[in-house]
Amino acid sequence: MKARIKWQDGISFRGETESGHSILIDGAPDIGGKNLGPRPMELILLGLGGCSSIDVILILQKSRQEVTDCVVEIDGIRASEDPKVFTDIHLHFIVTGKNLKPQQVERAINLSAEKYCSASIMLKSTVNITHDFEIIEE
Repeated sequence: MKARIKWQDGISFRGETESGHSILIDGAPDIGGKNLGPRPMELILLGLGGCSSIDVILILQKSRQEVTDCVVEIDGIRASEDPKVFTDIHLHFIVTGKNLKPQQVERAINLSAEKYCSASIMLKSTVNITHDFEIIEE
């Protein structure tokens, strides 16, 4: 897997992926950014949430659960001193569907966290990652 970061101007950069997608990355105005795109650390949270969400949906579909929506609210806490790494990340899954079994949703989240989600497994050696979920019956 390859990616490329190209400086645009100020502290804005264009991130380009091997799969042909791009995203504008920018810093906060207080450090010279123009708030034109997400911050790099926000992208880490999105990457973790996206990776885990894909796993959860695939596992639930294979378990013949009728999922109609999945939202993950992600809260990251960073160290107060440099380097301001994430110390804690919490993922709250909101899974909507018909007759979803709580034990299947919990199993899918745990399998993602412990076996399948590369981002989660990579980060968990330095970050305390927790999960919970709620089910909304459609």
